[in-house]
Amino acid sequence: MSADCLVLTEWDIEGIPETEAWDNLFHKTVEAVLTEEGVDTPAEVEINIVDDEAIREMNASYRDLDSATDVLSFPLLTMAPGEAGSAVSEAEPDPETGRVLLGNIVISWDHVQAQAAEYGHSLQREAAFLTAHSMLHLLGYDHETEEQETEMFSKQEKILSDKLGLSRDAEDGKQVTG
Repeated sequence: MSADCLVLTEWDIEGIPETEAWDNLFHKTVEAVLTEEGVDTPAEVEINIVDDEAIREMNASYRDLDSATDVLSFPLLTMAPGEAGSAVSEAEPDPETGRVLLGNIVISWDHVQAQAAEYGHSLQREAAFLTAHSMLHLLGYDHETEEQETEMFSKQEKILSDKLGLSRDAEDGKQVTG
């Protein structure tokens, strides 16, 4: 089973080559998370790629934290971890698209680059990691407690390694394409 999801990616920064390949990576990551969570209802997610200044402003505005962060998640549905399949299927779809709107993801491209270098893995893995992380937030997961963090990070790693073939190794050479 593969999830049916429309992923709308907005690039609010300049100078990124081959945005189509990146858009494909984001789409495959979103689909992998939805499939892993048992979501088979047509869904929609918006992803905005911004710089550190833009995400800092959003973080200050929405979370009262005046600092840049790597990713922000804005869920439109409320659900418990592990209940995404039923929660999404019971949600009211957008009358124009027939898809359930899950929420918005905002990713700092500056953080993608810095964290990939810091952790020693590819830009693709870092971008997919932040997308999977944020998707899990949209689907009710959090990491406020050690138990929650263990569950969420385990799911992220399974999706990245098993579903997308993106390891922590910067030399893995794997890229998600068509």
